[in-house]
Amino acid sequence: MSEHDTEFDDDINDMPEMMHADAPKNKIKRGEEINLLRKDPTLKNITIGVGWDLKAFEQDPLDLDASIFLLNLQEKTRVDEDFIFYNNLQGCDGAVKHMGDSRTGAGDGDDEIMTIDLIGLPFDVTKICFVLSIYDNEKDDHDFSMVKNVYFRIVNQNTDHEIFRYELDEELTGKEGLIIGDLERIGTDWIFRAIGETVEGGLNALAENYGIIVAENVTG
Repeated sequence: MSEHDTEFDDDINDMPEMMHADAPKNKIKRGEEINLLRKDPTLKNITIGVGWDLKAFEQDPLDLDASIFLLNLQEKTRVDEDFIFYNNLQGCDGAVKHMGDSRTGAGDGDDEIMTIDLIGLPFDVTKICFVLSIYDNEKDDHDFSMVKNVYFRIVNQNTDHEIFRYELDEELTGKEGLIIGDLERIGTDWIFRAIGETVEGGLNALAENYGIIVAENVTG
């Protein structure tokens, strides 16, 4: 993996804002589980939107990154390409795509967007973990206590129907990584678990936990 050198616009304004009239009814909280296919039996392709705000914009603002880990039954990545992030924007032959990095989280709407073709995933991918991390977590004053209004939502890509929205309303602790939740394949169902747990060490620590050997020049 190389340095954090892929840059996109702060908000992905050319993507449609995927709202639905019943979106407020679909909010979930930390610790809840939701069966996506019971909510929407037509679901095949999903769009994931992640958003956040900074509590204060300073001269050196935080750069947050949303990432995906595709895991097997041992809860490890099978190959390096199962780690989808700012320097590897696709996995599983395009079944999983990351639409790019937002450097500041400024503006309304989703700050980072990812898509997954659930039908196109190999059967040995049994869990998908979604994380948010602070780039360059070696800076002592950069942690999630500086972040607010974090949310995660899943939308039916074919109908623009928002399946659920997970808003992390609780105060986030002073750590550098955030496990938002995971999506597990159980039989023919996909079950999302809202975790909302901050962890030490940022993206490097998360990647190593899932079986990725991180190059020394990757810092977050």
